Amino acid sequence: MRAKLQPYCRAGILSALATAVMSLGTAHAAPVTDEAIVNDAKSTADVLSFGMGTQGQRFSPLTAINTDTVKDLVPAWTMSFGGEKQRGQESQPLIHDGKMFVTASYSRIFAFDAMTGKKLWKYEHRLPDGIMPCCDVVNRGAALYDDLVIFGTLDAQLVALNQETGKVVWKTKVDDYKAGYSMTAAPIVVKGMLITGVSGGEFGVVGRIEARDAKTGKMIWSRPVVEGHMGYKYDKDGKEIENGISGTTNATWPGDLWKTGGAATWAGATYDPETNLIFAGTGNPAPWNSHARPGDNLFSSSTVAIDPDTGKIVWHYQTTPHDGWDFDGVNEFVSFDYKDPSTGKVIKAGGKADRNGFFFVLDRTNGKLLNAFPFVNKITWAKSIDLKTGRPVYDDSSRPGDPAQSGDGKKGSVVTSAPSFLGGKNQQQIAYNPTTGYFYVPANEWEMDIWNEPISYKKGAAYLGAGFTIKAINEEYIGALRAVDPVSGKIVWENKNYAPLWGGVLTTAGGLTFYGTPEGYLKALDAKTGKEVWSFQTGSGVVAPPVTWEVNGEQFIAVASGWGGAVPLWGGDVARRVNFLEQGGSVWVFKLHKS
Repeated sequence: MRAKLQPYCRAGILSALATAVMSLGTAHAAPVTDEAIVNDAKSTADVLSFGMGTQGQRFSPLTAINTDTVKDLVPAWTMSFGGEKQRGQESQPLIHDGKMFVTASYSRIFAFDAMTGKKLWKYEHRLPDGIMPCCDVVNRGAALYDDLVIFGTLDAQLVALNQETGKVVWKTKVDDYKAGYSMTAAPIVVKGMLITGVSGGEFGVVGRIEARDAKTGKMIWSRPVVEGHMGYKYDKDGKEIENGISGTTNATWPGDLWKTGGAATWAGATYDPETNLIFAGTGNPAPWNSHARPGDNLFSSSTVAIDPDTGKIVWHYQTTPHDGWDFDGVNEFVSFDYKDPSTGKVIKAGGKADRNGFFFVLDRTNGKLLNAFPFVNKITWAKSIDLKTGRPVYDDSSRPGDPAQSGDGKKGSVVTSAPSFLGGKNQQQIAYNPTTGYFYVPANEWEMDIWNEPISYKKGAAYLGAGFTIKAINEEYIGALRAVDPVSGKIVWENKNYAPLWGGVLTTAGGLTFYGTPEGYLKALDAKTGKEVWSFQTGSGVVAPPVTWEVNGEQFIAVASGWGGAVPLWGGDVARRVNFLEQGGSVWVFKLHKS
């Protein structure tokens, strides 16, 4: 006779079985390790870091989607970020353990099933009144480490969530949002440390790069990137220990202006394990009125190389000394191997398409300039970059005038300058393809009328000391996706676009380069020729970088869609030119159609 289970026994067994099934279901969820992050660029089954690898090349070795098969690329799924919180969607998705993690406007983050698009969870950060983001309520992405997904918020906090549940594991305040601080960049993880910057240069904040224990959020070191400020490391109890002044106080800044010097590190950083260096770009000096702050104003508008083990600056290269045009140097520094044309020697180098319109190639071991050339057609603020000194050859007639020299002291002389302060390239990320040897640069051709005005610092108030109007140079286009040869300094090909380009680039061993347009298209070009071979209308402007990965031999492409960012807020005449573009908020995933 078969024994009959009592109800409480049956319930207990079912509960135990459910627990066992849940354990089996989560046992494969391997933690994200330092080794996995370092190998991210080579791994094809996931995307673990911003830049698709800590060096920031945004190159994939995948070849299933190629110049022959891309015609068969179709949507696999799409999901909306929902609600009324549209605005700019600049986030790069991350892929791990079958999940996609993608941030959205207004400090939100979503987890989706990467195969089906099913929403697994979302977290909406509670933002206070009075946040002061400079350039839209954007977020560019998160970082993965162990079982955490970590991102920054518009009120200058860091939030770490459990990847499976979306529950908050730790949260920490980075700085005072009432003083203009915010966070928009995607963090990266280096040797178990979460590496972050700060936004808010237009409010006179002090830019810095910081390292925290990624598992706990506890501070390890902090490195200011405005000369004169003290750096700190932290003991196990969180006590500050002085770690040396950045630069030399008053060496390149007059008086007390260094105390509110700007140089916000608002685009984050890259990391090169070969040299064990973190590379961070720094923003404009504050205020914009350069006549108020004679000197080079280190370390603004620069690339700085930081030792992750000590938090100290190893070298720096200033792309725009004594910046007077808001040419933030935050643009990403991408590691690659450079073959010296005169010696044939391969040099560990880095490439940077700067906001000021010049492309820079530096020796990434020491910051020595190897090459510099324009990647836009019109540059007026400088005649060239002197390859011997590494400094720009200024055209002084293109610097906006000193208000103190005007008749009424209220407004300096107006100049027309190119590129505009939104840059030859801004936040939109470049990509490097080692199979072609080209960098792919989403460039913009525009100029500005700019003038200086008197200004004084007030906490939480805009700290510009300048006025401006941005104008298109050409009637038929502003944006142009350009293939740039870092050795010859030539633009190999270009694909023009009516609206400004504001989204990043992905390039692959399949011979393709993907990027999006504000008009809503995700496009694929032949990486060698620039010929357009595929496009898809996503329904809103693409101002984010695409990514790719594979599952069981099947390759996928993903991109966030949602028009916004700085252009409609700061673009002047250009903003009016593209005011027909519609906002949105969604993520799209594509794969090859199987007949």
